[in-house]
Amino acid sequence: MEFKHQATVTLAEVAEAAGVGESTVSRVLRNHGSFSGKTRDRVMAAVERLGYVPNRIAGTLASTASRLVAFVIPSLSNIVFPDVLRGASAVLEENQYQAVFSVTDYDPGKEEALAAAMLAWRPAAVMLAGYEHTEGTVKMLRASGCRIVELLDLDGDALDLAVGFSNRAAGRESAAFLLKRGYRRIGYVGHDLSRDTRASKRFSAFCETLGAHDAPLADREILAGASSVENGGLGLERLLTRTPDLDAVYFSNDDMALGGYFHCLARGIAIPSQLAIFGYNGLEIGRGTPQPLSTIRTPRVAIGQVAAQLVITNAQPQVVDLGFELIEGATA
Repeated sequence: MEFKHQATVTLAEVAEAAGVGESTVSRVLRNHGSFSGKTRDRVMAAVERLGYVPNRIAGTLASTASRLVAFVIPSLSNIVFPDVLRGASAVLEENQYQAVFSVTDYDPGKEEALAAAMLAWRPAAVMLAGYEHTEGTVKMLRASGCRIVELLDLDGDALDLAVGFSNRAAGRESAAFLLKRGYRRIGYVGHDLSRDTRASKRFSAFCETLGAHDAPLADREILAGASSVENGGLGLERLLTRTPDLDAVYFSNDDMALGGYFHCLARGIAIPSQLAIFGYNGLEIGRGTPQPLSTIRTPRVAIGQVAAQLVITNAQPQVVDLGFELIEGATA
């Protein structure tokens, strides 16, 4: 059957079908202002019958108070950023705000272009990951007049609002935990640190802590591209081929650590007696392995919730530290 486009249904047509004024339809659809339950039922019945979709952009342009919140995030390939979005979206939707997002693939230039595209819609707020942005992005954000929320990092200076935790502290605590367990020949497997600045901060603080306890990092394997279970296994294989006497390996995140864990299972490497494995993020799948993953659990959903609450309440500029939790697990 050939699809035929129909003329766009208008607010006026909904009002006529419901037997009310256009302003009443607008109040019902925004769930704001006075109207009776009977009126609401009539309007919603007309909306459903006609297949009407409100023009949110027109509503935003007609109002000085935007209900749009833009997210410019690095990736959707693991659960970290979807968790943040899930937390924020729940709060935003309850307060009649609309979330939209774009993905930078950890590319600062792409972040700048996407931030410009989002700002063109005059959102109430823009949320981004971390503190590291291009000079052009910072200039646009400062001149935008909207709220800026930087997420998942507190190691730097916030432009406006910031919600997260210290990645450097997470790196230090990871190293201290392994050292306390008696591990001294420690290696690292990670993804592209030049793009993922938060992983780079953790790694730097991890190495500094090892060095301060006379146990410098024994070896590292940095893989190009994004983190993944496959890259974690490949990275550990390469690392152990070069440096087989390692007694522990710190991974840039749980995806990579799980790849290392599966590599050890396949090669008969006993965990943790022959090799300890430590991750980062505290993903649910890491708790479901035969030996729960030793890792750092980050409050991703809570970060999204708090960030959204700061936006809808138009909070004063501030930094909110939600911390993290070290999960001892059974792999280290």
